[in-house]
Amino acid sequence: MSANRRFPDTVAGPFESPPVRFTDGAGREIEIRAYDGSDREYEALASMYDEFDPADRAQGIPPSDERRIREWLDNILGGDCLNVIAWDGETAAGHATLVPDGDASELAIFVLQAYQEAGIGTRLMKALLGYGAESGVEKVWLTVERWNQPAVGLYKKIGFEISDSESFEMEMAIRLGDGESG
Repeated sequence: MSANRRFPDTVAGPFESPPVRFTDGAGREIEIRAYDGSDREYEALASMYDEFDPADRAQGIPPSDERRIREWLDNILGGDCLNVIAWDGETAAGHATLVPDGDASELAIFVLQAYQEAGIGTRLMKALLGYGAESGVEKVWLTVERWNQPAVGLYKKIGFEISDSESFEMEMAIRLGDGESG
């Protein structure tokens, strides 16, 4: 990844922080909440990733077997990572995480295939960015495969800007804060 990562000058948002409730495009009542650290939520996420369509895996994540899924979850659900989950009742429908990376955070988002194209990804990202801003995160970046135009369009709509498009993967960035406390 780019050592000289560029971030937009303009602060994006504001974004609503969780909990967020809404009816998705398929009429389901969805609630987005911050991960609470419980075994119940951990197991629901492990189950979601176990069901994940291999075609929706990018850059090797999420991992494809249960042991590796749990190792990966142990990494991103601990430490200083911020996590939000989209719930359809007791079912984890989507998950987004901010992983600290120097003075910024890397964003990753996953929505189960059965829940895609219903507006959940957009709301999940906005809730995560709101949670990040509320938690003091100022700069966020992500990578996306350049052929994935639906994702690129979503990220641009939310406020991400292309910061590096030199490789197979496109890097995009957003600014949530300006380093000044008010």
